[in-house]
Amino acid sequence: MNAIVTVIGQNRVGIIAAISTRLAALGVDILDVSQTILNGSFTMVMVVNLEGASASFVEIRDALSDLAAERGLSIRIQRQEIFEAMHTV
Repeated sequence: MNAIVTVIGQNRVGIIAAISTRLAALGVDILDVSQTILNGSFTMVMVVNLEGASASFVEIRDALSDLAAERGLSIRIQRQEIFEAMHTV
């Protein structure tokens, strides 16, 4: 199953490394990533594959939520089919 991870927060060193490291520790494969900085705000969208993950979707979501709290970020994960349905006109 693929999922979409979105990240928003104040730009600072190490955001991509922290998220990538946390996902790798959970066995999540990053398929694609797009990031930019807009007026000092960091934004990133990742497509990830959860099929080989060592944790459930809920455990991954909770781990990303903990990381968001530690780093002062907004990090959300949604199943790709739900994300696409919500963003289709």
